[in-house]
Amino acid sequence: MTEIKYLYGILCLIYYLLIVLCNIAVIITVLNHKPLHEPMYIFISFLCINGLYGGSAFLPNLFFNLLQTIQTITYGGCLTQVLCIHSYMGCELTILAVMAFDRYVSICYPLRYHSIMSVSMAFTLIITAWLYSIILFSIHFILTIRLPLCDSVILKIYCDNWSVVRLSCIDTTINNIFAIFITVALIVMMPLLIMASYIEILRVCARSSKEVREKALQTCTPHLITMINYVADVLFEIFLHLRLYLTN
Repeated sequence: MTEIKYLYGILCLIYYLLIVLCNIAVIITVLNHKPLHEPMYIFISFLCINGLYGGSAFLPNLFFNLLQTIQTITYGGCLTQVLCIHSYMGCELTILAVMAFDRYVSICYPLRYHSIMSVSMAFTLIITAWLYSIILFSIHFILTIRLPLCDSVILKIYCDNWSVVRLSCIDTTINNIFAIFITVALIVMMPLLIMASYIEILRVCARSSKEVREKALQTCTPHLITMINYVADVLFEIFLHLRLYLTN
């Protein structure tokens, strides 16, 4: 068992280093090449920054826990991880939604693209996307830290909001209601906005030349795969929470 823990720890460390190196490489490439100072690459850079933020909030702590006989974390450390992981998840979805809008404008309004999607507009959209998700979860976080806890054992290898709320000694109806609201506002609304953008893109492509369709496919496919993969991960987490809730 000890050997397996060390193996998982090494794999976790390698995975984290790959995340750091790959994301930093992309960010440096965009910064150092002036032709890449376009909205699409700016969005990709911020997606990489968010990836560094989320990976750093989760993987280093997991690595050190795997090396310990007893996995522990301080209350403050747990709350910090909750805040970082959930804000990362929300920002990931909102940035992907902004990127879908960028692709929509680029393909559906190519002649007006540079007047609509300027560099300043790109930064405005990114800031708005971050504030939207951070403000939403900050309210949820405030509702969580007010709760008195009757237990100190979480059922997962990392701290998330649900794992902390379930330890509460008092009624958590308000937290649960707001959690549903956040689920709709982020996990439901953002993918719907992304899919609406792609439906319009498909309509335009259906009336366009083969060259336009191929270009749209090249630029949109990576983004769509990323979105589907991320939403699948989030849905897996939700189903895991439901399973743990029903069995405990």
